[in-house]
Amino acid sequence: MSTATKTSVRKLENYALGKFISGEGDGQLLFNAITGEEIYSASSKGLDFEKMCDYARTVGGPKLRKMTFQERGLMLKALAMHLMEKKDLFYKISWATGATKIDSWVDIEGGIGNLFAYSSLRRQFPDETFCVEGDVAKLSKLNTFIGHHICVPKEGVAIHINAFNFPVWGMLEKVAVNWFAGVPAIVKPATVTSFLTEAVVKEIIASGILPEGALQLICGSANGILDHVMSQDVVTFTGSASTGKMLKSNKRLIDESVHFNMEADSLNCCVLGTDITPDQPEFDIFIKEVVREITTKAGQKCTAVRRIIVPENRVEEVRVSIGKRLASNIIGDPNMKGVRMGSLAGLTQLKEVKEKVEQLSKTQKIIIGDLEKFEVKGADKNKGAFMPPIIFLNENPFKNLDCHSVEAFGPVSTILPYKTIDDAIQLAKMGKGSLVSSIITADDKIAKQYVIGAASMHGRILILNADCAKESTGHGSPMPMLVHGGPGRAGGGEEMGGKRGVFHYLQRTAIQGSPTTITAVTNQYQIGAKYIDTGVHPFRRYFEELQVGETLITKTHTVSEDDIINFAELSGDKFYAHLEPDSLEGTIFKRTVAHGYFILSRAAGLFVDPPKGPVLLNYGIDECRFTKPIYPGMTIGVRFTCKEKISNDKGLKAATGEEVKAGIVKWVVDIYDASSEDIRKKYDVDVTMGDTVGIATILTMVKKKNQN
Repeated sequence: MSTATKTSVRKLENYALGKFISGEGDGQLLFNAITGEEIYSASSKGLDFEKMCDYARTVGGPKLRKMTFQERGLMLKALAMHLMEKKDLFYKISWATGATKIDSWVDIEGGIGNLFAYSSLRRQFPDETFCVEGDVAKLSKLNTFIGHHICVPKEGVAIHINAFNFPVWGMLEKVAVNWFAGVPAIVKPATVTSFLTEAVVKEIIASGILPEGALQLICGSANGILDHVMSQDVVTFTGSASTGKMLKSNKRLIDESVHFNMEADSLNCCVLGTDITPDQPEFDIFIKEVVREITTKAGQKCTAVRRIIVPENRVEEVRVSIGKRLASNIIGDPNMKGVRMGSLAGLTQLKEVKEKVEQLSKTQKIIIGDLEKFEVKGADKNKGAFMPPIIFLNENPFKNLDCHSVEAFGPVSTILPYKTIDDAIQLAKMGKGSLVSSIITADDKIAKQYVIGAASMHGRILILNADCAKESTGHGSPMPMLVHGGPGRAGGGEEMGGKRGVFHYLQRTAIQGSPTTITAVTNQYQIGAKYIDTGVHPFRRYFEELQVGETLITKTHTVSEDDIINFAELSGDKFYAHLEPDSLEGTIFKRTVAHGYFILSRAAGLFVDPPKGPVLLNYGIDECRFTKPIYPGMTIGVRFTCKEKISNDKGLKAATGEEVKAGIVKWVVDIYDASSEDIRKKYDVDVTMGDTVGIATILTMVKKKNQN
């Protein structure tokens, strides 16, 4: 790599130990990918990686862990809004990476979008520094001993080693997750495009939104940083499979059992279904999707289409259609009007891609494109890192295998013919593990056959047809709430994925004890825990006043025949089990039975306190089960308990337009049998006094006492 020998270029600054630091020495020269001009240099010489890791663990980690999920989510939202205000600056700098406006939009606003997405995820987590996962495990007959799982932030640092192709998105899609989980980060972008990452980090630090120590940046080499990782750390890598394997085998990672997530470049494919003909809209959808994936970011995407799998009787039509579209693809300076494709990220990348094209040319032929004969608008193609789209045809993809193992990380792809969908599945899987595959078909049976057959070797599969194409985010766009990663060659890792991604940065621990103790630990009421009786109806208490475990034992109600008949008339639910005693032979019922929803509705009548108070509205039921039949003459009561409180940053708008601050309260509605012994014997009901016959979790919005 070149090193800086001139003083005219600015040296990029690392951010370490709470301050911006230029590395020692000349550093590596960085170039404008469009003009070839020397623009920056980068060096990390002099940085103490061990101290950086320790600083993140001891300064950033404790501050993040003290914040609740709600607070961390709001922090991400504030940061996203701040960066959106600065995006014009980032677009100007992004041009020098060779990116068009659309390329930059994917990188910059796509990355900021991850912050927004993970901010909104706060509504699925408690207002706590930890979270409870899954269902309670009953470990004893009398329910005096139970188990649960609690998840707390790891007390380490997330070290992100990122690729050159997305200097903003590559950082933000990862840090959004670890910050939300409560873990600090050290980011190592690929040096060649690190100048754009540096600009974003400077704005992040300038905003003052993050606690100190939550983020550090290395623009130059990070060689040796893995020698200082510890068991609570997480290391992620995005880049080539070969580099990833080398890092994954690091002795320190193995000795410390450090979680390592690898997302490697893979030979993704796009399949045209056997049902599609050129006169169908899906054919045009296929061509557009393939061409977009070849030209976006000049093909420098880990999700780009490298293999175009086409029915053998459609190869020529596909070749002609792709050729026509690519003929109108203008390559050049992204600032020039009409330019649709910029350059590769640098001359080093150009050299590597050309070498891979030469290697692929030994077993297949180029049918579209010429490495030498192409035009560039508004720039010198001999100075910039420009390259035209190259399309190969591999007439025997089951024999000529280079296309399944050699990746040219640029605007390069290969058409592979197939006979049957089973052949297409086999070809797709010959990539030995991919981040994404897509299939364009109008036949849902073909879609199902392909998905089930190919899923084991893919992290994501996109099914495209005319119904969803207009709103589809496309083959190459990983989404924050879905996992991004893939098996085998793709690295075997998993990023993003909404809540799934957060749990990579949390330690899951099984806890065991009495329901009362587990309630106290988790701050979520566990069935069987001791009740709290304040002597005041819980609907008369404000959000701040309510306690988890606070319980109302209601009056009782004896269900009558008239109740059942009237509810059937009111609801329109005239299912035979409620109204036709002669139709019950062969069923589990001993006589006509009360509607489950009547029991729930009547339970509400028992626990609701009618006068106006702090409870503003009931807006849903999370869980509801009817566990035992209730017959006329039987009596029910309700144990109504505060299960969980979640602070809500958004208020409710009153009819007057005034905002009312409120929190979410979850309540356990435990409907129990309060019948006399004679009634239970009469109907031979398998319950004893106090047994649960129905249970639900309802959600209410409860006004906060403090409206400030």
